[in-house]
Amino acid sequence: AGYQLKASTTSPERMDILSKLNIDPFLVDITQLPDNIEEFLDTDILIINIPSKDILCFEQLVHKIEDSNVQKVIFVSATSVYKNVDRVITEENGELETTSALLSIEELFSKSTAFKTTIIRFGGLIGYSRNPGRFFRSGRVVGGQNAPVNLIHRDDCINIIAEVITQSVWGEAFNACADTHPTKRTFYTQATERLGLAPPNFDLNDISVAKTINSSKLKHMLNYEFIHPDLMMINFNTTE
Repeated sequence: AGYQLKASTTSPERMDILSKLNIDPFLVDITQLPDNIEEFLDTDILIINIPSKDILCFEQLVHKIEDSNVQKVIFVSATSVYKNVDRVITEENGELETTSALLSIEELFSKSTAFKTTIIRFGGLIGYSRNPGRFFRSGRVVGGQNAPVNLIHRDDCINIIAEVITQSVWGEAFNACADTHPTKRTFYTQATERLGLAPPNFDLNDISVAKTINSSKLKHMLNYEFIHPDLMMINFNTTE
């Protein structure tokens, strides 16, 4: 799209891969920020997608960002910040897990006045190498067979991030999951059958249900249409 890109990795062997994609690579480990972190943070927009839940490390990172040229931040979060209750969850009515480390990290970014942050709470990631038919190892007993799944394809993740940047939508928090929410039993049984594998073993005594994540706010504010809105219709045979 014409942007100049920098990217961080914790793996030295990935540096050449990034360079070949015309991306300026940096080795960045959040547990021990490198000496050249200021050079990496010399940018207008920073996308943060780090699986760590170490609050102290994120505090140090936020301080570095506040001292940098970064003006806008997209923080990739997860729907796990919401309590697991049996109802449809929106950004307005969702009960937050107050003990969640991820929620505390979200707040580090959203409360900073040095830059503007938009938080995207993605559902479970699927697509390409992440084939849901392989999520459960053979013999594992899976609970919550009637619980709805809250998943999103990687194509939509990337497009949503791009739309936030293109439309300059800052200071918001968005839920981001595909439109459909089949039950675990329905979805994962189909996913395994497509691979010719045995379906997962479901605990028939576990009839618990769970939250359903609603993404209407994102669709409305960004005028966004999901590339993969129906989880049951996704072709997982596609390779990268």
